[in-house]
Amino acid sequence: MSAFAAMAVGAADDGARLDRWFARHFPAVGRRELFRLLRTGQIRVDGKRVRIDARLAAGQALRVPPQIRGGARATPPRAPETSAAARGLRARILYRDDAVVAIDKPAGLAVQGGSGQRRHVDGLADALRFGAEAPPRLVHRLDKDTSGVLVLARNAAAARRLAGLFREGRAAKLYWAVVAGAPRRAEGEIDAPLAKRGAGAAARMVPDAAGRRAVTRYRTLDRAGNRAAWLELVPLTGRTHQLRVHCAGIGAPILGDRKYGGETAAAAAPRLHLHARSLRLPGLPPIEAPPPPHFRETFDRFGFVPDRGR
Repeated sequence: MSAFAAMAVGAADDGARLDRWFARHFPAVGRRELFRLLRTGQIRVDGKRVRIDARLAAGQALRVPPQIRGGARATPPRAPETSAAARGLRARILYRDDAVVAIDKPAGLAVQGGSGQRRHVDGLADALRFGAEAPPRLVHRLDKDTSGVLVLARNAAAARRLAGLFREGRAAKLYWAVVAGAPRRAEGEIDAPLAKRGAGAAARMVPDAAGRRAVTRYRTLDRAGNRAAWLELVPLTGRTHQLRVHCAGIGAPILGDRKYGGETAAAAAPRLHLHARSLRLPGLPPIEAPPPPHFRETFDRFGFVPDRGR
């Protein structure tokens, strides 16, 4: 037992999930290995077995087995703040106060690291520190190919509060999408439960009556005959790929969606046309992200008038 080391949870990690703590301090440990170490009791918090999603508190003692302890580091590798990527991220700040920073995430930039992801928001977060004790931390997600409003918490208290708002459905999210064809009804509500099928890169979300409930409200803002439509989407739940699957399910797949859109939608545009347009959180002003360049080009192509989105 003496080979195990107890590492104190620091103030910067107060409120962090255990799996994210390991991603920060022991990035070489994959989730499968982490599950195994937890299952066999080799990792403990204050001497007790815990789940992978356990929340940590500053001052707790986290027992780490010797085979991974040698790979520890205080923080994950961060791109230098002087890098072009870091400067570009700072230029996309939409809102900042003492508790949060919101950015306009560009399409094509992943939110977190993973297989083959060398550059991501989490890895560039030092550029958004602005004198805080630690880099801001993620409290929600956007797909790599989705652009728009992404909020990060600048301290542990803000992270707990914001995570709670998203978890309780008190974050009002609004998206724009350009779709192939047009829904039969100009507006409506899609209530179609979703379940995950497959694993890894082949994993897909599919409609399944036994899956988790997924609800999306939509409204058509403009249309170009039967060729394309511009939709406003409001997800009332937060399932993986919910908007993409729901749009495809009503016969209006999102342009550029190579996973769920079929050949027509995939071939119609080189980029996914899904944009997190606005986010409203209690205690904060509404945060809006302008449509990205590929949206504006598509609006011009189909004659859509952006002011109608108001």
